[in-house]
Amino acid sequence: MNKAAEHEAAAARLWQEHLHAPFPAGLHGADRAGIDMMLLDADIAGCVSTWLNHDGSLDRGRHRILRACLADLDQVLPFLNEAEDLAYYQRLRQLAHLVSETAPQHPKAEK
Repeated sequence: MNKAAEHEAAAARLWQEHLHAPFPAGLHGADRAGIDMMLLDADIAGCVSTWLNHDGSLDRGRHRILRACLADLDQVLPFLNEAEDLAYYQRLRQLAHLVSETAPQHPKAEK
């Protein structure tokens, strides 16, 4: 298995774990460090899902969103005191990091 395939397999495994994990009950409608936790989850999930469904490629816009989400995660992780909350968002950070390591796909020029 080449490095790109290993990378995608690791992200796919984490994604499946994430899909089966319930959203932390204490974070419904909550924000930490001024960041809406459900929106952060949804933004990352949308980018990861797109990346997986497009053979490991992501457009520039979603790549920017993902980079911003990583910065947000770095702000909120220190405020998560419950083990369940921390594990959920640490997994999201791993996913976001794996996906953001790939170069953004450039849109094809219109003819």
